[in-house]
Amino acid sequence: MAAEKKRGTQTIRDMVFSVAVVALAAGVIYLFIPHDESKDPVRVVDYTVEVKTASRAAPYPVAAPRGLPEEWRATSVRFDGAGPDGAAWHLGFMAPGDEYAAVEQSDADPQGFVDDVTYGAEKTGGTVRVAGETWTRYAGGKYDALVRVGPDVTTVVTGTAPPEQLERLVAALEPGTAKS
Repeated sequence: MAAEKKRGTQTIRDMVFSVAVVALAAGVIYLFIPHDESKDPVRVVDYTVEVKTASRAAPYPVAAPRGLPEEWRATSVRFDGAGPDGAAWHLGFMAPGDEYAAVEQSDADPQGFVDDVTYGAEKTGGTVRVAGETWTRYAGGKYDALVRVGPDVTTVVTGTAPPEQLERLVAALEPGTAKS
């Protein structure tokens, strides 16, 4: 019986000792691995090649901004020309104030596409004219949007960015790229 008590005490003591050694090792590793808390965690992507590739493959003119200030950082880009609902173009940005904004385009059913990329935002009844084109305002719980539906493509500028920033992104779209 005494041997069993001694063995149980040693097992618990060994386990506590092992946990302490692992915690000490983790602390030492944390201290000696460099990490810069002030560094911006946003990973910026260059979308030049993707725009050219998508422009050749898409059945519609691909919309991409030109001349945005440096505070607008592209963070995601993709083109899916063989999706089940048509060709889809996406270009996401971290806008000033660390807000999200994106250009979304597709030749899929406009209602379903707008619902998907805006996470269910709905028409507000308002419109805005930017660069001579009329865009319909949408508002939602997650994203707001400016939408332009044409016969061949639906273009959506959406995100958490305030309306002025969404309009700024629309205004930066290259001439003719968002026209229907």
